[in-house]
Formats: sequence, structure tokens, C-alpha cells
Amino acid sequence: MSFIWNVSICVTALIVLVITKWWYRWSNPKCNGKLPPGSMGFPIIGETIDFFKPHGLLEILPFVKNRMLRYGPLFRTNIFGTNTVVATDPDIFGKDNMLSEHGDAHKHAKQITLNFLGSEGLKHNMIGDMDRVTREELRSKASLGSFDVKEAVTRLIITHLTPKLISNLGSETQANLIESFKACNLDWFESFTSLSTWRSFYKAFSGRKAAMKVINDVFVSRKESGENHGDFLSTMLEDNLFNEKAIMDHIFVLPVAGKDAISTVVSLALNFIAKNPKVLSELKREHMAILRNRDDEKSGITWEEYRHSMTFTHMVIKETLRMANVAPVMFRKALNDVEIKGYTIPAGWMVVVASSVIHYDHAIYENPFEFNPWRWEGKELLNGSKTFMVFGGGVRSCIGAEFARLQIAIFIHNLVTNYDFSMVKDCEVTRTPLPSFPNGIHINISHSPTN
Repeated sequence: MSFIWNVSICVTALIVLVITKWWYRWSNPKCNGKLPPGSMGFPIIGETIDFFKPHGLLEILPFVKNRMLRYGPLFRTNIFGTNTVVATDPDIFGKDNMLSEHGDAHKHAKQITLNFLGSEGLKHNMIGDMDRVTREELRSKASLGSFDVKEAVTRLIITHLTPKLISNLGSETQANLIESFKACNLDWFESFTSLSTWRSFYKAFSGRKAAMKVINDVFVSRKESGENHGDFLSTMLEDNLFNEKAIMDHIFVLPVAGKDAISTVVSLALNFIAKNPKVLSELKREHMAILRNRDDEKSGITWEEYRHSMTFTHMVIKETLRMANVAPVMFRKALNDVEIKGYTIPAGWMVVVASSVIHYDHAIYENPFEFNPWRWEGKELLNGSKTFMVFGGGVRSCIGAEFARLQIAIFIHNLVTNYDFSMVKDCEVTRTPLPSFPNGIHINISHSPTN
């Protein structure tokens, strides 16, 4: 009996020793220098649960705020089993060449996409269709009296972008692809403990599978025929730098990523505008002046109007982007050991830049939680900086930034020149950490008698 007891004690002690050693290694990762302070959380899950705790729209991510107070502006953690350093200092982008993959393939893919979604591509190939589809969507929704803004903007973005990515699809195939893209939303990102989250995840997964099948079928057909249809797919097929997977992923990601971010910003913009009559009045003044200066009021928006006649609109967009923080954190990967402020970020670690901390910093922005488009008067409106990072920073800045601004401006123009609108009820917004609308975001809309 004593032998069995002794063996049990030895086995238990060995297990405790192994677990203790494992926990110690987890909590104290190897580093060739001094790691930033912080905690790695529990083995495997790290501090993932804390990172995704819900909070309000106009709040710094509590996960970041609490650790800033404890550890300072640079700290280590573990999210989704990945060793991570969180930075709340914009100077981290001075290290961008060590935090971003930017080889030939990446640079070339970025250039091709910029030709498609950058200023020249938008000016010559997209602005007319974007304006037309937006007008049609608003006209359709006006007949209903009220509608969900996020759902409507999602639909119009997918509707005009899909044929630009892959043209000459049959009407049924195109409709199916549009519905598949729409199904791939980020609702599943809201809470890992909710049953509805897993339903949304399954819906998004199924949507991706269906979309990729259509894209693959067209890809194979195009490769065999060698035909050039003048769309984005044909442009990528002409290059030999991209394999099948890279092309298909690119075609899929562009509409899916764009629709969620832009529809959220438009929704929040209308929420802010509706609560600020002075802002709405100035927007109407600016856009009615644009109509009066046209030879034909019913003609669509021109690139010159967008760039040169919508100064206040761009101020509203920039202020909405600052306050909305649609992407409150940005992810990078350390390619090599990175030295910053006396600490070392080991190669292979994830680097999370908490841009929302900067956008809500009282030292940078006066009354940072107040919606005030006039704070941008006389300032640069179309580019980012170390204190305005809604579209990323450094070499990895968002290639869809101009597309997003243009779509928001087009929506605002068509709304304020043709309709009166008001919020159906106060907009409820939560973050996890991306903004979401638990009850949707609905507006009442009717044709304006003065327009």
C-alpha cells in the first residue's frame, strides 16, 4: 500500500513539475533582449477572452487601457495563442520596414489593386457606376419609408463592385456570387459565447465556400480560353507572379473587407450627422451648391466635384473615421528582432498598434469624444499621419482608402440632396473590438420637398 502511495506521490509531483515548467516557459518567452512588461495569460488561450470583451463605441479598448495603466505604452500579451506586443505609440511605424512583408509579389499586388481602386481607376472606371447604384438603392429604400443603413450600403457596394472584379457572368451566377459575398460578414466576431455567433460563423463559412467555387470556375474557364474581359480577374491573370490561390483570395477579400468597413462608417456617419443639425445644414448647403453649379442637375457626380467641391464632406468623413475607429487595432508581424524604447520585440511576434488610443488622446485632439468636423478645417483631409491612422500606416496603408472615402461621399451627396432623414431610434453600438449594431441601424427617409 505504501509503495502505491509513494508511486502516486511521485507521479503527482512529476505532473506538477511538468506543468510548472510549461507554465514558466509560457509566461517567460525566449528573447535576445529585454521583453516589454506584461502578462502572457493562460497557456494556449493567453488573454484572448479579455481582448474580446464588449465595450462602448467611444471607448479605448478596455484590454488596452487597463494594461497601459499597469505597464505603460508598450506591453506584451498573448492573443489566440500568438505571442504579441501591443503598442500605443505612433512611433512604432518608424519600424515599419521591419514589421511588414513587402517583397516583390506584395508590392506588385498592391500596385495592381491601386490601379483598380486608386484615384485613376475610380475616376475613369468606377465613379459613374458607384453613383448610379447608390441612387437606385436609395430610391428603392425610400419607397419603404425606413431601412437598415448597414444592410443597404453593403448591398450597393457588392452590387457595383462584383462586375468590376469578374465581368460577363450570367445574371443568375452574378446574383448568387453577390449573395455569397454578402453572407461573409463579421457578425460572428461579436461574441464567442453566443449561439447566434456560431450560426453567423457557419453562414459566413458557407458564403465563402460558395463564392470561392464561382471564382474558381471562372478562373479555370479564363485560363483555358485565354480571353481578356478587361476586369480585375483578367488583370491578375496576365501576371505570372500570382498563383491560383493568391488570385482567388484577392478576388474574394476585396469586396468582403470593403463592404463591412464602409457600411459601418456610413452608418455611424449618419448617426453623428442626425445628432448634429448644424453639420447636416452645412452638408446640405455644400451639396446643393454642387447641383446648382452643374449644367444638368440630374447628371452624376464627377471626380472634380468629389475632389474639389466637397471640402466639408471630407471633414465629416475624416471626423467620422477618427471617432468610429472601425479598425481600433492594426496587426503587423516582426520580420526580425525589433528594438524600440529599450525593449526587444522578437522576430515572429505579432505587433498590435492600438490606433484608437491615439485618436482619443486629449494631447492630440481637443475634446476627442466630441463629433466636430470643423477641427479639420484648413488641414490635410485625404492623407493619414502618425496621429490619424484609420487606414493603417507605413508601407501597409490600406489600398482601399480612396474607394472608401468616395463611396461615403457619394452616399452622403445623394442622401442630402434628395431626401430628408432621421434615426428611427437611438443607435446602439458595441465593440468586440470591432463596432457592431446589435439591433441594426435604421433611418426614416422621405423625398425632400425642397429638392
